[in-house]
Amino acid sequence: METNLDEFLDVENELNQRWPETKLEPSLDRISALAHVLGDPQTSYPVVQLTGTNGKTSTSRMIDALFTRIGLRTGRFTSPHLQLATERISIDNQPISPERYVEVYREIEPYVAMVDSQSEIRMSKFEVLTGMAYAAFAEAPADVAVVEVGMGGTWDATSIVDTRVAVLTPIGVDHTEYLGNRPEDIAVEKSGIIKPGAVAIVAEQTPEVMRVILERVAEVDAMVARFGSEFGVLSRAVAVGGQMITLQGLGGVYEDIFLPLHGEHQAKNAALALAAVEAFFGAGPERKIDIEMVREGFASVVTPGRLERVRSAPNVFVDAAHNPHGAAALAKALESEFGFRKLVAVVSVMSDKDAEGILAALEPVVQELVITTNSSPRAMDPDVLAGLAVPIFGEDRFEVRPRLVDAIEEAIHLIEDEQSGGGIIVTGSVVTAGEARALFGKEPA
Repeated sequence: METNLDEFLDVENELNQRWPETKLEPSLDRISALAHVLGDPQTSYPVVQLTGTNGKTSTSRMIDALFTRIGLRTGRFTSPHLQLATERISIDNQPISPERYVEVYREIEPYVAMVDSQSEIRMSKFEVLTGMAYAAFAEAPADVAVVEVGMGGTWDATSIVDTRVAVLTPIGVDHTEYLGNRPEDIAVEKSGIIKPGAVAIVAEQTPEVMRVILERVAEVDAMVARFGSEFGVLSRAVAVGGQMITLQGLGGVYEDIFLPLHGEHQAKNAALALAAVEAFFGAGPERKIDIEMVREGFASVVTPGRLERVRSAPNVFVDAAHNPHGAAALAKALESEFGFRKLVAVVSVMSDKDAEGILAALEPVVQELVITTNSSPRAMDPDVLAGLAVPIFGEDRFEVRPRLVDAIEEAIHLIEDEQSGGGIIVTGSVVTAGEARALFGKEPA
C-alpha cells in the first residue's frame, strides 16, 4: 500500500504542474480532443449534470444515493475534494481507490501528452481529471453519471456530455473573475448546461436569474421543473441527527423521509435531487418512484464537510461554506437547529473570496471568532482577515491564531467555561474544512 500511496502522490505532483482549477482558458477544444482520442467515453452513459453556486456536491451525493438504491450503477464526479483527490471520482457511490486513480491516469497519460503537443495551452489539471472520470465511468461501466461542473457551465470541461437532466442549484455570485459580477450574467454561463431536449430541474432563484434560465430552456426546446412550482419541500421538522421531511415530487408526495443532514438548505437540495431522479426516469403526475427506495436512499446520504460533527463534548462541526450565500445557509442552520448558548467560529478564507460577506453572514450567530489560515497558497493572510473582521465583529470578539490546530485549541478553550451548550464551527473554505476533518482523525470520504 505504501508504494501505491507513493505512486498516487507522484501522480498528484504531476497534475499539480498543470494549471490549477482557479485558472482557466474558456474552451472545450482540449477536453474534446482528449475525449475523441479516448473513443468519446462520455457518450456511453446518460448524464445528470449539476451547476450552481452552492449545494452542488450535497445534491450530487443525494442523486447518487437514490440511483444506487434503485439499482443503477453510478459514476459521480465532484469537486473540489476535502482531503484526497480520489473523492472526486466515485463508482457505485464509493470513491475510487488510490491504486485505481493512478491506473486511470497512466492509461490516459499518453493521450493527454498527444493533446498537449497539439495545443498552445497544455490541458489543465481539471481537464485531465474530467477525462479520467469519463474514462473510469465507461470502463465500470456506469448506467448513469452524476457530474458536477467545476466552474460555470457552458465552457466547463465537464460540458462535453449530452446532458439528459440539468440541475441548477441556487445561483449567486462567486468566481467573479471568470463568471462576472451579476447573478444574471453568471446564470447565462451556468444555464449553458441545459442541452436541447433535456429536462432542467431548477432550484429557487432570483427573478433575474430565473428569467435567464427560462430563456435558455425556450431557446433549446428543453423541459423545465422549478422548485416551488412543480416540486418542493412540503414540511420539515428537526430530528435527532438530521430532519424529517415531506417532499412534493414530480410524481406525487413522498412522506416521512429521514434526511441525516442539517439545515433547510439540505431539505431543498433533497427536493432537487428527487426531482432530478424522477425526471431521469420520466416520472410525471402518474409515476412515483417506490417510496421505500426513496426513504432508504436518503437515509444513506453522507455529505462530509457539510455541517458535519467531528467531535462531541464540546460539539465541533466543520463546514465547507466559502461564499456569503453558503455562510448564510450555515448560520441559519446553526441557529435554528442547535441553539448553542455560545458559538465560536474558526475561520480561514481564500484570498480571492468575499471574506467580508462570509464574516457578515456568520456574525449574528457567532459570539467569538478565531481567525486562522490553512495550508493553501491562496489562503488569506490572517492579519488581513483580522482587518476585515474589525468593523464586523469589533475589536474584542476575535483572536488570531495563524495555525489551524492552535485556532481549534483556542476555540475549545473559549467554550470550556460553558457548562454545556457551547459549540464550535470550523469554516470559510473547502480546504479549511478538509484540514479540520483530518485533524480530528476523519478518513477521506
